[in-house]
Amino acid sequence: MKVTLGTAVLGLSALLGSTAFAQDNTLTINSFGGAYEEAHRACVITPFQEATGATVNVVTAYSADAFAQLRAQKDAPQFDVIHFSGGQEIVGAAEGLLAPIDAASLTNAADLYDFAKAALGEGQGPAYSIAAIGLVYNNEAITTAPTSWKDLLNPDYAEGLVLTDISNGYGMLSFLMLNQVQGGDLTNIQPGLDTVKQLLEAGALVVATSPEIQQEFAQNGALLAPYASDYAFTLRKAGLPSGFAQGSEGTPASYITANLVAGRPNTELALKFIDMEISAEAQACFAEALRYSPTNSKTELAPEVAADVAYGEEGVAGLIRFDPSVIEANRSAWVEEWNRAIAQ
Repeated sequence: MKVTLGTAVLGLSALLGSTAFAQDNTLTINSFGGAYEEAHRACVITPFQEATGATVNVVTAYSADAFAQLRAQKDAPQFDVIHFSGGQEIVGAAEGLLAPIDAASLTNAADLYDFAKAALGEGQGPAYSIAAIGLVYNNEAITTAPTSWKDLLNPDYAEGLVLTDISNGYGMLSFLMLNQVQGGDLTNIQPGLDTVKQLLEAGALVVATSPEIQQEFAQNGALLAPYASDYAFTLRKAGLPSGFAQGSEGTPASYITANLVAGRPNTELALKFIDMEISAEAQACFAEALRYSPTNSKTELAPEVAADVAYGEEGVAGLIRFDPSVIEANRSAWVEEWNRAIAQ
Protein backbone atom coordinates (compact mmCIF):
# COMPACT_ATOMS: atom_id res chain seq x y z
CA MET A 1 0.00 0.00 0.00
CA LYS A 2 1.39 3.38 -1.01
CA VAL A 3 0.95 5.99 1.73
CA THR A 4 1.20 9.60 0.60
CA LEU A 5 1.65 12.62 2.81
CA GLY A 6 -1.97 13.57 2.20
CA THR A 7 -3.45 10.22 3.12
CA ALA A 8 -1.16 10.04 6.15
CA VAL A 9 -2.49 13.35 7.42
CA LEU A 10 -6.07 12.15 7.03
CA GLY A 11 -5.29 8.90 8.81
CA LEU A 12 -3.53 10.66 11.67
CA SER A 13 -6.42 13.05 12.16
CA ALA A 14 -8.79 10.11 12.39
CA LEU A 15 -6.64 8.60 15.14
CA LEU A 16 -7.46 11.41 17.52
CA GLY A 17 -11.01 12.08 16.39
CA SER A 18 -12.70 14.84 18.35
CA THR A 19 -10.88 14.26 21.64
CA ALA A 20 -11.23 17.26 23.91
CA PHE A 21 -8.69 18.37 26.47
CA ALA A 22 -9.73 20.21 29.60
CA GLN A 23 -6.19 21.20 30.48
CA ASP A 24 -3.83 23.65 28.80
CA ASN A 25 -4.20 23.06 25.06
CA THR A 26 -0.71 24.19 24.14
CA LEU A 27 2.45 22.16 23.66
CA THR A 28 6.03 23.28 23.15
CA ILE A 29 8.31 20.89 21.30
CA ASN A 30 11.60 21.01 19.43
CA SER A 31 12.21 19.97 15.86
CA PHE A 32 15.40 19.79 13.82
CA GLY A 33 14.86 22.40 11.12
CA GLY A 34 15.09 22.14 7.34
CA ALA A 35 13.55 19.22 5.49
CA TYR A 36 13.10 17.32 8.75
CA GLU A 37 10.97 20.03 10.28
CA GLU A 38 8.92 20.32 7.08
CA ALA A 39 8.16 16.59 7.29
CA HIS A 40 7.54 16.82 11.04
CA ARG A 41 4.90 19.46 10.42
CA ALA A 42 3.26 17.56 7.56
CA CYS A 43 3.32 14.15 9.24
CA VAL A 44 2.49 15.03 12.85
CA ILE A 45 2.28 18.66 13.96
CA THR A 46 -0.35 19.96 11.55
CA PRO A 47 -2.67 16.94 11.73
CA PHE A 48 -2.34 16.93 15.52
CA GLN A 49 -3.37 20.57 15.72
CA GLU A 50 -6.27 20.00 13.34
CA ALA A 51 -7.50 16.95 15.23
CA THR A 52 -7.22 18.37 18.74
CA GLY A 53 -7.50 22.12 18.34
CA ALA A 54 -4.23 22.36 20.25
CA THR A 55 -1.47 24.82 19.51
CA VAL A 56 2.00 23.33 19.02
CA ASN A 57 4.85 25.78 19.48
CA VAL A 58 7.97 24.58 17.67
CA VAL A 59 11.48 25.54 18.76
CA THR A 60 14.05 24.68 16.10
CA ALA A 61 16.86 23.01 18.02
CA TYR A 62 19.04 20.00 17.26
CA SER A 63 19.53 17.37 19.91
CA ALA A 64 22.59 18.75 21.70
CA ASP A 65 21.23 22.30 21.84
CA ALA A 66 17.79 21.14 22.93
CA PHE A 67 19.31 19.04 25.70
CA ALA A 68 21.44 21.96 26.87
CA GLN A 69 18.29 24.07 27.07
CA LEU A 70 16.46 21.35 28.98
CA ARG A 71 19.27 21.11 31.51
CA ALA A 72 19.47 24.86 31.94
CA GLN A 73 15.70 25.07 32.46
CA LYS A 74 15.36 22.03 34.70
CA ASP A 75 13.42 23.94 37.36
CA ALA A 76 11.02 25.48 34.80
CA PRO A 77 11.35 23.67 31.47
CA GLN A 78 9.80 25.17 28.35
CA PHE A 79 9.49 21.89 26.45
CA ASP A 80 6.62 19.45 26.91
CA VAL A 81 7.92 16.93 24.36
CA ILE A 82 11.58 16.90 23.41
CA HIS A 83 13.14 15.04 20.50
CA PHE A 84 16.65 13.61 20.36
CA SER A 85 18.67 11.76 17.76
CA GLY A 86 21.94 11.42 19.65
CA GLY A 87 20.94 9.35 22.66
CA GLN A 88 20.47 12.32 25.01
CA GLU A 89 17.35 10.64 26.41
CA ILE A 90 19.60 8.19 28.26
CA VAL A 91 21.30 10.98 30.21
CA GLY A 92 18.12 13.04 30.53
CA ALA A 93 16.24 10.12 32.05
CA ALA A 94 19.07 9.39 34.48
CA GLU A 95 19.08 13.03 35.59
CA GLY A 96 15.32 13.07 36.16
CA LEU A 97 14.68 15.58 33.38
CA LEU A 98 12.39 13.17 31.54
CA ALA A 99 9.31 11.42 32.89
CA PRO A 100 8.67 7.68 32.72
CA ILE A 101 5.94 6.64 30.30
CA ASP A 102 3.40 3.93 30.99
CA ALA A 103 3.10 1.97 27.74
CA ALA A 104 -0.61 1.59 28.42
CA SER A 105 -0.99 5.36 27.97
CA LEU A 106 0.08 5.06 24.31
CA THR A 107 -2.41 3.31 22.06
CA ASN A 108 0.29 2.55 19.47
CA ALA A 109 2.96 1.28 21.87
CA ALA A 110 1.92 -2.35 21.41
CA ASP A 111 2.79 -2.11 17.70
CA LEU A 112 6.32 -0.85 18.25
CA TYR A 113 9.26 -3.20 17.86
CA ASP A 114 10.62 -4.07 21.29
CA PHE A 115 13.83 -2.09 20.87
CA ALA A 116 11.84 1.09 20.28
CA LYS A 117 10.08 0.96 23.66
CA ALA A 118 12.53 -0.92 25.85
CA ALA A 119 13.11 1.83 28.42
CA LEU A 120 9.80 3.71 28.57
CA GLY A 121 9.48 3.03 32.28
CA GLU A 122 12.94 4.49 32.88
CA GLY A 123 12.08 7.79 31.24
CA GLN A 124 13.53 7.13 27.79
CA GLY A 125 10.88 7.96 25.22
CA PRO A 126 10.00 5.72 22.30
CA ALA A 127 11.99 5.71 19.08
CA TYR A 128 9.63 6.83 16.34
CA SER A 129 12.13 6.79 13.47
CA ILE A 130 15.54 5.31 12.79
CA ALA A 131 18.37 6.70 10.70
CA ALA A 132 19.91 3.46 9.46
CA ILE A 133 23.61 3.58 8.59
CA GLY A 134 24.74 1.39 5.73
CA LEU A 135 26.34 1.56 2.32
CA VAL A 136 25.33 4.34 -0.05
CA TYR A 137 26.54 3.49 -3.55
CA ASN A 138 26.41 4.56 -7.18
CA ASN A 139 23.99 1.96 -8.53
CA GLU A 140 24.91 2.62 -12.14
CA ALA A 141 28.63 2.08 -11.64
CA ILE A 142 28.11 -0.72 -9.09
CA THR A 143 25.50 -2.99 -10.63
CA THR A 144 25.63 -5.63 -7.88
CA ALA A 145 24.74 -4.07 -4.55
CA PRO A 146 27.34 -4.36 -1.78
CA THR A 147 26.36 -6.78 0.96
CA SER A 148 29.05 -6.43 3.61
CA TRP A 149 30.89 -3.72 5.48
CA LYS A 150 34.04 -5.44 4.27
CA ASP A 151 33.09 -4.30 0.77
CA LEU A 152 34.58 -0.98 1.84
CA LEU A 153 37.94 -2.72 1.52
CA ASN A 154 37.28 -3.87 -2.05
CA PRO A 155 40.18 -2.51 -4.15
CA ASP A 156 37.78 -1.90 -7.04
CA TYR A 157 36.21 0.89 -4.99
CA ALA A 158 39.41 2.24 -3.44
CA GLU A 159 39.63 5.54 -5.30
CA GLY A 160 35.87 6.05 -5.24
CA LEU A 161 35.41 5.52 -1.51
CA VAL A 162 34.19 8.47 0.57
CA LEU A 163 34.53 8.33 4.35
CA THR A 164 33.01 10.90 6.69
CA ASP A 165 34.87 12.51 9.56
CA ILE A 166 33.81 11.19 12.97
CA SER A 167 32.98 14.69 14.15
CA ASN A 168 29.85 13.98 12.08
CA GLY A 169 27.37 11.75 13.93
CA TYR A 170 26.77 9.44 10.98
CA GLY A 171 30.50 9.36 10.32
CA MET A 172 31.07 8.23 13.91
CA LEU A 173 28.57 5.37 13.63
CA SER A 174 30.01 4.28 10.29
CA PHE A 175 33.50 4.23 11.75
CA LEU A 176 32.45 2.28 14.83
CA MET A 177 30.83 -0.34 12.62
CA LEU A 178 33.95 -0.66 10.47
CA ASN A 179 35.99 -0.91 13.67
CA GLN A 180 33.74 -3.71 14.94
CA VAL A 181 33.94 -5.64 11.68
CA GLN A 182 37.73 -5.38 11.87
CA GLY A 183 37.80 -6.80 15.39
CA GLY A 184 37.49 -3.71 17.57
CA ASP A 185 34.85 -2.58 20.05
CA LEU A 186 34.00 0.47 22.13
CA THR A 187 37.01 -0.19 24.35
CA ASN A 188 39.41 -0.48 21.40
CA ILE A 189 39.11 1.59 18.22
CA GLN A 190 42.62 0.87 16.96
CA PRO A 191 41.51 -1.76 14.39
CA GLY A 192 39.23 0.83 12.85
CA LEU A 193 41.92 3.51 12.81
CA ASP A 194 44.39 1.12 11.18
CA THR A 195 41.82 0.23 8.54
CA VAL A 196 41.02 3.85 7.80
CA LYS A 197 44.72 4.57 7.27
CA GLN A 198 44.91 1.66 4.83
CA LEU A 199 41.87 2.93 2.94
CA LEU A 200 43.29 6.43 2.69
CA GLU A 201 46.59 5.09 1.40
CA ALA A 202 44.63 3.19 -1.28
CA GLY A 203 42.88 6.35 -2.47
CA ALA A 204 39.86 6.94 -0.23
CA LEU A 205 38.79 10.45 0.72
CA VAL A 206 37.55 11.89 4.02
CA VAL A 207 34.89 14.63 4.00
CA ALA A 208 33.31 16.45 6.93
CA THR A 209 29.72 17.06 5.87
CA SER A 210 26.91 15.48 3.87
CA PRO A 211 26.94 18.17 1.12
CA GLU A 212 30.55 17.21 0.46
CA ILE A 213 29.44 13.61 -0.08
CA GLN A 214 26.97 14.82 -2.69
CA GLN A 215 29.69 16.84 -4.36
CA GLU A 216 31.93 13.79 -4.58
CA PHE A 217 29.16 11.71 -6.15
CA ALA A 218 28.20 14.50 -8.54
CA GLN A 219 31.61 15.71 -9.66
CA ASN A 220 34.41 13.37 -8.67
CA GLY A 221 33.28 9.83 -9.45
CA ALA A 222 32.48 8.63 -5.94
CA LEU A 223 31.30 5.02 -5.87
CA LEU A 224 30.64 4.12 -2.26
CA ALA A 225 30.14 5.87 1.07
CA PRO A 226 29.17 4.45 4.46
CA TYR A 227 26.37 6.78 5.52
CA ALA A 228 22.67 7.05 6.36
CA SER A 229 19.82 5.61 4.30
CA ASP A 230 18.13 8.98 3.93
CA TYR A 231 21.15 10.32 2.09
CA ALA A 232 20.83 7.84 -0.75
CA PHE A 233 17.39 9.36 -1.26
CA THR A 234 18.87 12.87 -1.10
CA LEU A 235 21.33 11.97 -3.85
CA ARG A 236 18.58 10.49 -5.99
CA LYS A 237 16.44 13.60 -5.60
CA ALA A 238 19.45 15.56 -6.88
CA GLY A 239 19.47 13.41 -10.02
CA LEU A 240 22.36 11.17 -9.00
CA PRO A 241 22.22 7.36 -9.32
CA SER A 242 22.26 5.91 -5.83
CA GLY A 243 21.17 2.94 -3.78
CA PHE A 244 21.31 1.90 -0.15
CA ALA A 245 22.39 -1.49 1.19
CA GLN A 246 22.54 -2.89 4.71
CA GLY A 247 25.75 -4.71 5.57
CA SER A 248 25.28 -8.33 6.58
CA GLU A 249 27.24 -7.77 9.80
CA GLY A 250 24.68 -5.29 11.08
CA THR A 251 23.23 -1.83 10.62
CA PRO A 252 24.21 0.95 13.04
CA ALA A 253 21.14 2.92 14.04
CA SER A 254 20.59 6.47 15.19
CA TYR A 255 17.37 6.46 17.21
CA ILE A 256 15.08 9.47 16.89
CA THR A 257 13.08 9.58 20.10
CA ALA A 258 10.11 11.50 21.48
CA ASN A 259 10.44 12.15 25.19
CA LEU A 260 8.06 13.34 27.88
CA VAL A 261 9.58 16.20 29.86
CA ALA A 262 9.21 15.91 33.63
CA GLY A 263 7.42 18.53 35.67
CA ARG A 264 5.08 19.85 32.99
CA PRO A 265 1.34 20.33 33.62
CA ASN A 266 -0.08 18.98 30.34
CA THR A 267 1.15 15.40 30.34
CA GLU A 268 -2.03 13.99 28.80
CA LEU A 269 -1.77 16.21 25.74
CA ALA A 270 1.96 15.53 25.42
CA LEU A 271 1.34 11.77 25.47
CA LYS A 272 -1.27 12.15 22.74
CA PHE A 273 1.35 13.91 20.64
CA ILE A 274 3.93 11.18 21.25
CA ASP A 275 1.29 8.56 20.47
CA MET A 276 0.71 10.14 17.07
CA GLU A 277 4.44 10.14 16.34
CA ILE A 278 4.69 6.39 16.93
CA SER A 279 1.63 5.60 14.82
CA ALA A 280 1.99 3.59 11.63
CA GLU A 281 0.56 6.44 9.60
CA ALA A 282 3.02 9.04 10.87
CA GLN A 283 5.95 6.70 10.37
CA ALA A 284 4.90 5.88 6.81
CA CYS A 285 4.77 9.62 6.19
CA PHE A 286 8.29 10.14 7.61
CA ALA A 287 9.63 7.23 5.59
CA GLU A 288 8.17 8.58 2.37
CA ALA A 289 9.35 12.13 2.99
CA LEU A 290 12.81 11.44 4.42
CA ARG A 291 13.55 7.71 4.14
CA TYR A 292 13.77 7.16 7.88
CA SER A 293 13.12 3.61 9.00
CA PRO A 294 9.86 2.97 10.86
CA THR A 295 9.69 1.42 14.32
CA ASN A 296 5.98 0.57 14.19
CA SER A 297 5.59 -3.00 12.96
CA LYS A 298 2.31 -2.17 11.22
CA THR A 299 3.79 0.53 9.00
CA GLU A 300 3.17 -0.20 5.34
CA LEU A 301 5.51 1.26 2.74
CA ALA A 302 5.49 1.38 -1.04
CA PRO A 303 8.19 -0.88 -2.54
CA GLU A 304 10.35 2.03 -3.69
CA VAL A 305 10.32 3.48 -0.17
CA ALA A 306 10.90 0.14 1.54
CA ALA A 307 13.98 -0.43 -0.64
CA ASP A 308 15.65 2.62 0.91
CA VAL A 309 15.16 1.81 4.59
CA ALA A 310 15.48 -0.90 7.22
CA TYR A 311 11.98 -2.27 6.93
CA GLY A 312 10.01 -5.08 8.52
CA GLU A 313 11.08 -7.76 10.96
CA GLU A 314 14.03 -8.84 8.82
CA GLY A 315 15.18 -5.28 8.12
CA VAL A 316 15.26 -4.20 11.76
CA ALA A 317 16.68 -7.47 13.06
CA GLY A 318 20.21 -6.34 12.21
CA LEU A 319 20.00 -2.88 13.81
CA ILE A 320 22.87 -2.10 16.17
CA ARG A 321 22.87 0.74 18.66
CA PHE A 322 26.31 1.67 19.89
CA ASP A 323 25.88 3.00 23.43
CA PRO A 324 25.46 6.78 23.05
CA SER A 325 26.70 7.42 26.59
CA VAL A 326 29.97 5.59 25.84
CA ILE A 327 30.35 7.52 22.58
CA GLU A 328 29.81 10.82 24.32
CA ALA A 329 32.27 10.00 27.10
CA ASN A 330 34.98 9.14 24.57
CA ARG A 331 34.13 11.48 21.71
CA SER A 332 36.90 14.05 22.26
CA ALA A 333 39.62 11.44 22.72
CA TRP A 334 38.43 9.45 19.70
CA VAL A 335 38.35 12.53 17.50
CA GLU A 336 41.93 13.33 18.50
CA GLU A 337 43.03 9.78 17.64
CA TRP A 338 41.14 9.95 14.35
CA ASN A 339 42.74 13.24 13.41
CA ARG A 340 46.20 11.85 14.06
CA ALA A 341 45.42 8.76 12.00
CA ILE A 342 44.12 10.58 8.94
CA ALA A 343 46.94 13.15 9.05
CA GLN A 344 49.63 10.50 8.61
